[in-house]
Amino acid sequence: MTARAANSLGFLACAALLGYAYYAQYVLHLEPCPLCIFQRVGIFAVGIAFALAAAIDPVSWGRRLYAAAIALAALSTVGIAARHLYIQSLPPGSVPACGASLDWMLKISPLPEVILKVLSGSGECAKVSWRLLGLAMPGWVAIAAVCLAAWGLWANLRRRPPVLRF
Repeated sequence: MTARAANSLGFLACAALLGYAYYAQYVLHLEPCPLCIFQRVGIFAVGIAFALAAAIDPVSWGRRLYAAAIALAALSTVGIAARHLYIQSLPPGSVPACGASLDWMLKISPLPEVILKVLSGSGECAKVSWRLLGLAMPGWVAIAAVCLAAWGLWANLRRRPPVLRF
């Protein structure tokens, strides 16, 4: 498989994950909390990196750069999902109260302050309204992001067979 094809598959996987997130929101009526939205942004960033790597099909140092970008975005998403899982595991009395919506926080506060508030978590992030095989959605996002990081590293760092020219 060529690097372009592998990166295209990575992009399609990200598109499928985001497609399901929007399906869950608009068809299943599962409203995303701020941490869910941050995870979507992370998967979107991974998808953009895969799309650029597929479109440009870089050589040498460019492949390493895209591998690093994909891994960094994916592992950041894993960190956000892990924080979300931690907040969901807290006992009911120790979860902070629900705060303002993400839209409102973005309107009244600078971005770094909003990021810190969201990562600290709130009541709406502790609610588990969807499970598959006993694992909540952030758990599946973490698994998917680890797989995407591994796929991106494999697609862009593996040795290529030499091209035979006659």
